[in-house]
Amino acid sequence: MSEERPTADASEAAEAPDEVRATDADAWATACAEDLAAEKVRRRAQYGPPPGSAAEELRKLVDAVADKLSGIQTPLLGAVAGPAAQQVVRQVVQQAKNAVEPVIERNPDVFDHLAAAGSELLAAYRSAVQTQETRWTSGSHDKGDDPGPGERIDLD
Repeated sequence: MSEERPTADASEAAEAPDEVRATDADAWATACAEDLAAEKVRRRAQYGPPPGSAAEELRKLVDAVADKLSGIQTPLLGAVAGPAAQQVVRQVVQQAKNAVEPVIERNPDVFDHLAAAGSELLAAYRSAVQTQETRWTSGSHDKGDDPGPGERIDLD
């Protein structure tokens, strides 16, 4: 009897824990994905859409400036020159957009790097200003802080 072969039911039972583990892993991944999606929806509702890449933000800026420039009325030029001046402004704006768009398309990562570098420069500047302000407002001045050319004269 010790040499009996396992029945089909026993082999199915041996495979069942592997299937359960795979199902559990899938369920966990599915639950995490659902939670992440729900959190993204909640944040969009609370804070609005997340900012895009630097290239997308530059496109938005160019479009916003173009819309503003195209909508400007030119009262200084009078009624006769007004429509012609507006047409010139529209042409210049369109040329600028046509010049900027290929640059953005070819180099989207460059704008992300420039934005990151700008943020790092701003952080370094803030740190330097805060350090200097701390020195100015602390009220304690070491004699070594003021390396002026004069010397102290005792009048007593």
